[in-house]
Amino acid sequence: SDAICNFVICNDSSLRSQPIIFNPDFFVEKLRHEKPEVFTELVVSNITRLIDLPGAELAQLMGEEDPKLPGANSTASGFFRSLMSLKRKEKGVVFGSPLTEEGIAQVSQLIEYLHKNLRAEGLFRVPGNSIRQQILKDALNSGTDIDLDSGEFHSNDVATLLKMFLGELPEPLLTHKHFHAHLKIADLTLFDEKGNKTSTPDKERQIEALQLLFLILPAPNRSLLKLLLDLLYQTAKKQDKNKMSAHNLALMFAPHILWPRNVTANDLQENITKLNNGVTFMIKHSQKLFKAPVYIRECARLHYLGSRAHTSKDDLDLLTSSGSKELQPLKSQKRSRLDSCHQEETQQRTEEALKELFRHVHNMPDSAKKKKLIRQFNKHPTALTPGSDVPTSPAPRRTRSRSFSGLIKRKVLGTPVILERKSRDTTPEPVRVSKENVQLLQKCGSPAHMSQAKLKSLEGQKQESCRRMRARLLSKDSSSL
Repeated sequence: SDAICNFVICNDSSLRSQPIIFNPDFFVEKLRHEKPEVFTELVVSNITRLIDLPGAELAQLMGEEDPKLPGANSTASGFFRSLMSLKRKEKGVVFGSPLTEEGIAQVSQLIEYLHKNLRAEGLFRVPGNSIRQQILKDALNSGTDIDLDSGEFHSNDVATLLKMFLGELPEPLLTHKHFHAHLKIADLTLFDEKGNKTSTPDKERQIEALQLLFLILPAPNRSLLKLLLDLLYQTAKKQDKNKMSAHNLALMFAPHILWPRNVTANDLQENITKLNNGVTFMIKHSQKLFKAPVYIRECARLHYLGSRAHTSKDDLDLLTSSGSKELQPLKSQKRSRLDSCHQEETQQRTEEALKELFRHVHNMPDSAKKKKLIRQFNKHPTALTPGSDVPTSPAPRRTRSRSFSGLIKRKVLGTPVILERKSRDTTPEPVRVSKENVQLLQKCGSPAHMSQAKLKSLEGQKQESCRRMRARLLSKDSSSL
């Protein structure tokens, strides 16, 4: 997910062969610039998940309260503050001014030059020539073009001037608001099996916390910090030549990028080791610290895709375990759409096969097997609609009656009787009756055209014939007696 992805998003056929580089943090930067309040709330909520910030320190991180820094109330700190303000009274465009894009553009010349001269022994530790440094400082403040490769300046001059620029900023590069958060990050350690804290640093959580903290730095501070840490990382890689390890470089730069302004080492005696170790950690892992965490990227992307954005890594973990479709990645959404299309196609083929099977059954000769198959089709009327393809109605359920009167009523009033019984059948199947009843029906004519009076007369005739039969039987029995 951290790899750079290439997408061809141009419809011009002549440009399709030229891939457009897509920044994985595109939506993160878009959200940061367009909706800074939403972005800050998203990032800070995840920072507080990793480190414990009391209410006052959280308010300082959010910029709601002024930072309370070590040594801020002492007399010495007030003296140093007034002394530094006098030195910066006549500040130029670059040195001593708040950090701007113009100042970064000027200072970046120093960083580019130092990248070419990393082998100088004691780089950033050995001071350069003060006269050459002043000439170079005036040139940067005035904005004139400087040819550092002319040989007029030494690498130690440039390195010392870079530290001077950072030291004269009104506040450290990592800002006063973030000071307490960096102290808490330095305290992140692993836990043992019983849940007790150990002395082993939790590097993964420290990297994640720094990634989040760097996201809410002011844009100029973040840009310059990235350039600086990359330079120090490359310098430490050549420590066999320049004798400057990551820890040595941290000792040189911690006072300029992390320590609060106008404090002394005595003010930080309890935390000075944490701060120096923190800068050492930043230098060693600088190549990972300026990438937004995956869950922040996903939340920012979903914010612009119109979906409900989750606010923490835990939300995305829960989403992955539950299989929810609200915040699935784009690939999963595409896969679900493909699956639904495949299901529709399969269902269509199934319906066609069922219709073909129904036609085949309908063309079979009349038999018990055919009736059984037709009954199976009737049990699932929604599986297919043969009425539109085959002009045949399904066989209705057979309703039996053993009485002759019931037969007459069903023949004449078939539909109302069936409706009263809430039957599903639309047309009743002919009922099997005895030979005598069939002959009687043939004599009387079609029962569907008989009136109610005629029906009553037929019933009376049948009852009269039954009485006569009983009388004959009784007379025969009495004569025999």
